[in-house]
Order: sequence, then C-alpha cells, then structure tokens
Amino acid sequence: MEAENVKPVTTMSTGIRYGIIMGLISVAFFLVLVISGINTTQGWGRWSPLILNAVVLFLAQQYFKENGDGWMTYGQGIGVSFYTGLVSSLMMAVFLFVFMQFIDTDFRTEMQEMQRAAMEEQGLSDEQVEQAMKMAAKFSTPGLLFVFGTIVGTLSLVFLGDRKSTRLNSSHLGISYAVFC
Repeated sequence: MEAENVKPVTTMSTGIRYGIIMGLISVAFFLVLVISGINTTQGWGRWSPLILNAVVLFLAQQYFKENGDGWMTYGQGIGVSFYTGLVSSLMMAVFLFVFMQFIDTDFRTEMQEMQRAAMEEQGLSDEQVEQAMKMAAKFSTPGLLFVFGTIVGTLSLVFLGDRKSTRLNSSHLGISYAVFC
C-alpha cells in the first residue's frame, strides 16, 4: 500500500477550519437569538455567544494537538486562536453588515435604545448614559469577536499547552526556549 499524502496540520489550516465553524455557529446562534426576541446586549443573550466561542477555540486547539505531534507550543496555540478569530470575525462582520444594511435596518438603533433604557433604569444621569453609549459604540463592532477569540485562545493555552515539552523548533532562527515543569 502506498502511504497516504496527508498534509500536515498547521496553525493556519486549523484556524481557518475552526474559524469557518465558529463563524457559521455564530451566525446561526445570532439569528436564533434575534428571531426568539432575546436581547443580545444583556444577560444570557450577551454572554452565551462568548461561551460558544471559547468552546470552539478549545476544540480547535484539541484538533491541532490530536492531528499534529500530540503537543502544542504556546506560539502554535496563539496562532490557532489568531486564525480562528480572524476568519470567524470576518465572516460575522460580513453577515452583520448585510443583516443591518438590508435585512433589519433598525437593529442597531433598537439595541442602543435597549441599552439606554437599561442604564436609565439603573438611575444613571443623562451625562453618564451618554458617556456609556459612546463607549458601547466603540466596543460594539465585529472586531470585538476577533479580540475576544484571540484573548480566550491565548488563555486556553494554560490548559492545553504542553509545558513538559522540551522540543525545539529547528526553523526558529533565534534562540528558542521551552518551559520546564
């Protein structure tokens, strides 16, 4: 029998694979929340997509380890997280653009009004509400998904990284180091 021509798993290929998965899950979950009328700016509607993203990042890193050498360096984990976050955030950005421009043109305004009402209900002054709304506008971009994906992916390395590995990558031109535990 001939040996199979199997391409080695890379951080980019894993990130793209799981970025597409995360993007599709994010779009589907977002639509479920919107169709069911769940507020996507507060409570369960706000935090549950972040948990789903963390799970997908965990699975991506597990896939990389299982289909690679059985271990992962911190740099590789960051790479997987980076590409996963990049691909999924680009997919979500395109979807949200289409959704807000053509499907539900009032969506963003409705979400902002829900946020404003919740802050006023908490007894914040008009000045505090305006300041909070400006800050929320800065953080309510699809880029936040990318940032979160990268951060959570990096933090998940604490659990997935192979700290006992002393294997050095010969492709590094500089000095490599390994963490010994």
